[in-house]
Amino acid sequence: MHPRRRLGPSTGRGVVASAAAAGLVLLGGCSSGPPQIEEHDLSGADRAACEALVDDLPDTLAGEPSTPVEPDGALGAAWGDPAYVLTCGVPEPEDYEPTAECNVVAGVGWYVPDDELSDPSEDATAIALSRTPYVAVLVPEEHRTEGIDRALAELAPVLEEHLGEGLPCL
Repeated sequence: MHPRRRLGPSTGRGVVASAAAAGLVLLGGCSSGPPQIEEHDLSGADRAACEALVDDLPDTLAGEPSTPVEPDGALGAAWGDPAYVLTCGVPEPEDYEPTAECNVVAGVGWYVPDDELSDPSEDATAIALSRTPYVAVLVPEEHRTEGIDRALAELAPVLEEHLGEGLPCL
């Protein structure tokens, strides 16, 4: 376990996971619409947990104000432009293995595939596998150097309040 390993620039590495695996769709800078949040099949209990989480998310994240998402009522939220995008209820990443390392930020373990950490010039997706249902946070490359650790730390208390225990962090 590497609880002190930063996800931001101090390591020269960022957080990237497959957006498809996380179930996120983010409209790029060329798009004029709000971020799209993909819905996933969830149990009633997981849906209720995600709804409570989304209702309790902060109005700002890493200094960025909240922004609308589509569809209305989606199990997610966005902040800023380009937007941080949170999606609740994502599936376990296909490339996750029980021995995979994760990064602990403010008590929440975020899955970070080692082979996808090396390019800070790309958007990044961190998946909170230590909480369930799983939550993914897409971080635009513009926010990776200064906002990623702050954003994940600011989200930790609300994730811990509304979500159950997930996979252990190694």
